[in-house]
Amino acid sequence: MTTLLRYLRLWAAFGRYGLTRELAFRMNFVLRITMESLWLGILLIFWQRVFVYTSVVAEWTQEEYLFFVGFYFALGAVIETFFLSNCGEFADLIRSGDLDFYLLQPIDEQFLITCRNVDWSTAPTILLGTGVMIYALSQNELWTFEPLRVLLFLVLFACGTAMAYSFLVVLTSSSVWMIRNQSLFEVWWLFTTLWRYPREIFSGRWAVAGWIFSTIIPVMLVTNVPAQTMVKVLNPKAVAYTMVVTVALLYGSRRFFRAALRRYRSASS
Repeated sequence: MTTLLRYLRLWAAFGRYGLTRELAFRMNFVLRITMESLWLGILLIFWQRVFVYTSVVAEWTQEEYLFFVGFYFALGAVIETFFLSNCGEFADLIRSGDLDFYLLQPIDEQFLITCRNVDWSTAPTILLGTGVMIYALSQNELWTFEPLRVLLFLVLFACGTAMAYSFLVVLTSSSVWMIRNQSLFEVWWLFTTLWRYPREIFSGRWAVAGWIFSTIIPVMLVTNVPAQTMVKVLNPKAVAYTMVVTVALLYGSRRFFRAALRRYRSASS
């Protein structure tokens, strides 16, 4: 418990430092927030126009899909705020040799490398996504408040964040062998694109793709199961499976990260 509190205090210190740094460049901070808000607005307008011509998209009603979009934005913003920029700089640390200084610190290397900076310019998007989810629930006449469902959704939100973080750690760790991670992050953007859509869009001849991205490479679990649990059918098997996959991904990504560090050769070697 003492160790956990120590890391939480350290993460809070990272957050305060990041906020101070962002406020030193206020125009950039405001511009990033504006662009994130504009992107969300464009996406909402697009789906609103789609639902003018149909009442259901891939078995999701307009209100359900609106909740799905809000959840996608909120979860994506959590990843961007706390982890994405840190992982994106990992290859530069390897090439420059600055990774040596991080490995010498008396703290867990994965925590320091993946959590050292907080990008506050994307944090307001978490609130925007949350606002969209609340609005969608208020407009859904078939949805009723159930404490168990809400609790499971919060747990699955954490699971989705953990799974996304695990995928990011694996891609980041691969930079030890590939040095440059541009192509790796193209894979990351492919993953985030898949998060944007419900699994039901893969039907008919494309059903196998939905199965692959839900089981072999379970990226679609990140958004699909939490959103379905909240606004559609509560599937205990899907919830349990998502939790098991989350634990397995966290463990596997941790082992992969440690293995990558063992292959790292410092700038002085």
